[in-house]
Amino acid sequence: MKSVRYNILTWSFLAVFAALIPFQNVQAGGGDGPFNAGEMIMHHIADAHEIHIIGDFAIYLPVILYTDNGVEIFSSSNFYHNKQKQVVNGVEETFYEHGNFIMHHETIYYRGAATAIEGLEDGHLTNTAPLDFSITKSVFGMFLVIALLLVFFGGAARKYQRNPGQAPSGLQNALEPFILFIRDEVARPSIGRHADRFVPFLLTTFFFIWLSNMLGLIPFIGGFNITGTLAVTAVLAFFVLVLTTISGNKHYWGHIFWPPGVPLPIKFILVPIEAAQIIIKPFVLMVRLTANITAGHIIILAFVSLALIFGEKGAVAGYGVGVGGVLFMVFMFFLELLVAFLQAYVFTLLAALYFGDATQEAHH
Repeated sequence: MKSVRYNILTWSFLAVFAALIPFQNVQAGGGDGPFNAGEMIMHHIADAHEIHIIGDFAIYLPVILYTDNGVEIFSSSNFYHNKQKQVVNGVEETFYEHGNFIMHHETIYYRGAATAIEGLEDGHLTNTAPLDFSITKSVFGMFLVIALLLVFFGGAARKYQRNPGQAPSGLQNALEPFILFIRDEVARPSIGRHADRFVPFLLTTFFFIWLSNMLGLIPFIGGFNITGTLAVTAVLAFFVLVLTTISGNKHYWGHIFWPPGVPLPIKFILVPIEAAQIIIKPFVLMVRLTANITAGHIIILAFVSLALIFGEKGAVAGYGVGVGGVLFMVFMFFLELLVAFLQAYVFTLLAALYFGDATQEAHH
């Protein structure tokens, strides 16, 4: 009972520190004008070429660009230490400059010949851009998660090889319930007799999403938002689409392009709808995961912004809203722990259902 009480206190302590991170980052970057809640929120949930830890301390990631002169590699600190401003269309725009390149809203462009920023259209520069293969915050986070997966599952697999038939212990004991849950409660009921060939993919997807979500909840390591990045969830959804497509049997494709037992005029209406769902299903997977993970970060940061806005109007109101905001952020932190697991489970379950639809046999 005492250990449970200590665990609750520990997680509460971490939650409060996680809630206070945005305050410290905003204070560190202050002095450029009035507080802008929308800009602060978008800055924290967007991908970046640095990992901002706390205050002025950051880990600068490598910038890798393919240009007309070949590949150029340098540290992103060259950008962040050379902040510039330029008036474009009557609005002062902030950008970062290094050599022949400028970075605007974390996108890298070629520097203009006459002025650094050639023009602005719909919030994006009209400058030409090189091919960017940089290691951004989300890419670094993915590499970290993949390394953890290799260490965890590699160690568990070696234990099974060394001690076959023995009861699991240590890391094996922690991982086995989740592995059996995905295999016995998700894959086999959803897919049927073909389930075991999809289990490795489903396990990899589940643990990758879960660990990525949990990484974004650890305080003071930069605020990762891996599965809140649309490019990451798009790749996951694309793999689901590919596996569903190549696994589809004659029964599956027959029901899409020539549904049996349906009058001919209705088929001309039904077939386009059924064909569209091939793309719609993975698209929904992508949007659901991205939106749910990003929403939790936005809600927490919105309450941070509320406290800061009220703080500008008066000390009493600021402290009152600040205390209420921190308490709500602690609640949201615990809720996000559940959401981190739940979203990994939902994505894996829906992927298994799609595989089941593609491989099921005709019913007579």
